[in-house]
Amino acid sequence: MTQAAEILGETKGSISRRVSRLEQELGVTLLARTPRAVSPTVEGLAFHAKAKESLALLDGALETARDARTLPRGHLRVTTSIDFGIEVMPELVASFRARYPQVTIDLLITDTRLDLAANRIDLALRLGSGEGQDGGYRAPVLANLMIGLYAAPAYLASRGTPTTLDDLAGHDLILSRERLGSAPVRLSDGQGREGHITARPALRATDYATVLRLTRAGAGIGHIPSLVAARALKDGALVPVLPDWASRGGVLRAVSLAGRELPARVRLFRDHVRLGLAAMREDA
Repeated sequence: MTQAAEILGETKGSISRRVSRLEQELGVTLLARTPRAVSPTVEGLAFHAKAKESLALLDGALETARDARTLPRGHLRVTTSIDFGIEVMPELVASFRARYPQVTIDLLITDTRLDLAANRIDLALRLGSGEGQDGGYRAPVLANLMIGLYAAPAYLASRGTPTTLDDLAGHDLILSRERLGSAPVRLSDGQGREGHITARPALRATDYATVLRLTRAGAGIGHIPSLVAARALKDGALVPVLPDWASRGGVLRAVSLAGRELPARVRLFRDHVRLGLAAMREDA
């Protein structure tokens, strides 16, 4: 009793009353008291053994929770669009797992904006997300996106390479569903000049991943985010067309629920994606 009081910073009488209340709650005697000694009963010894097991489990749970802030381990759920999920994420996920094999990942590829809380999502990679303005979310910018013009070498060999924006009128354009009808595609160059393409596209697709595949197949000149086209450019499957001209594609954000500090696996994956995207832009 004396030692317990010293450890807990209480009086011996306070500890004794705690034990008495516990005995009343359990309906058994835990400590046999005599004028000369206090010793545990059989029930007291059994309770002590089970309590030690429970406290050890609790300590383990607390340690695991604390480690989550500093050690990258556990399960990670990430969602992103079809474009990025198919063309950009595989390489980033593979390199992250090679570095942190104790982290397992669910990758939810969809253009539907899933509710983070309802779907237990740790991180959503979203284009121009308005959630960054909402106090319920964190949404740091990972990358500024530019949408350029690209074509397969075989297409340019057969149709010629445009040297001005006006030349595009004589080519087959491939656009995403965001560019409807004959709405102009607005572009700018590094010198502040503005331009646009008014020609009706020869092909439209629901997502940039499909635009990329059509362009690789030689179906025309594709209007594609540089990050989505990066791997095809590196492989030589595509080449830039009018490389000085591009459209602004907004920003890519890493959206997560606001609250306490993010677990290490989420922070490290977010930073890994940011660095990986920067490297892709340099390669492109």
